[in-house]
Amino acid sequence: MPGKLIECVANFSEGRDLSVIESIRAAVASAAALLDSHSDPDHNRSVLTFAGSPEAVAEAAFRGVEEAAARIDLNRHSGVHPRIGAADVIPFVPLNGATLEECVQVAESAGRRIWEELGVPVYLYEAAARRPGRARLELVRRGQFEGLREAVRHDPARLPDFGGPHLHPTAGASAVGARRFLVAYNINLAGADLEAARQIARAVRASSGGLPHVKALGLLLPSRNRAQVSMNLTDIEVSPPQKAFEAVRKEAARRGVELAEGELIGLVPRAALEGGSEWLEHLGSRSASPLLEDRLREAGLRPG
Repeated sequence: MPGKLIECVANFSEGRDLSVIESIRAAVASAAALLDSHSDPDHNRSVLTFAGSPEAVAEAAFRGVEEAAARIDLNRHSGVHPRIGAADVIPFVPLNGATLEECVQVAESAGRRIWEELGVPVYLYEAAARRPGRARLELVRRGQFEGLREAVRHDPARLPDFGGPHLHPTAGASAVGARRFLVAYNINLAGADLEAARQIARAVRASSGGLPHVKALGLLLPSRNRAQVSMNLTDIEVSPPQKAFEAVRKEAARRGVELAEGELIGLVPRAALEGGSEWLEHLGSRSASPLLEDRLREAGLRPG
């Protein structure tokens, strides 16, 4: 796929041990342009955004998974974010000149290699899913590492697409897929009212009749004494960040809850600003632009 550009927004189950995080960052950066890195101790998770040619990004993803599998033991891992693996989610996203179908090919190749060379079973999800029930990541991760580890012993429907039947004893399994842009956007509440966060999340997410293409969870952040509405916006043309911000603000006001800071995990394309940019003013401080196009340009890559 010469001249094509893709990105990967890889999620690793470590957000506290700086030495482990840095080793994964270095592994990824040795093969592709690392555009952004975000770590959170309450989620106990790090999200790395990197881009380049399909070959470079696939290699960078593999090196990141390799390092995570060697350094992270899920038996000793805890955090508020669901997870099934040390290298939990590896999605490939088309950018300049690439198609979603080509990213599916990258996901399949990378997933097979992860199993064959590292012994970590792989579930293909989103556009790469081979079974209808695996298109949605939350269904793949149902039960998390502990529940999935037991489920594969007796439920053929939960077996991995590559490898298995058992999970890796310490690294679990990885969900590898292909998808279009997803904006991971969290809003913290001014207080630790977990029930309010859960109610707000239920009100705004699509599965409960809220905003279309919005997934949301209510979580507690113990280190910050905050409750959080954690959202994935899977179609920003229909439900951009501004719309999600307004919906959360409205639901919070109904419950007498004030909003604190917002949080962007990873980068957003410039198109995410078309619905309004007030939500950006509520983000915590960032040392660099949150726009994907800006980071690509800084890395010497042409934005798509």
